[in-house]
Amino acid sequence: MNEQELIDYQRIADAIQYIGQNFQKQPDLNEVAAQVNLSPFHFQRLFTR
Repeated sequence: MNEQELIDYQRIADAIQYIGQNFQKQPDLNEVAAQVNLSPFHFQRLFTR
C-alpha cells in the first residue's frame, strides 16, 4: 500500500467517524466531504472504492 492509499483510507475512516458522531443530524455528502477536505465527487469515488 502506498502513501496516498494510506491517506485516502484515513480520510474515509475520519469520514465514517464524523458520520457516526453526527448521525442524528444526518449530514449530507457535501458536509461529510468538506470535513475530510475533499470534493464531493472525489469523496464519493474513494468511499465507493
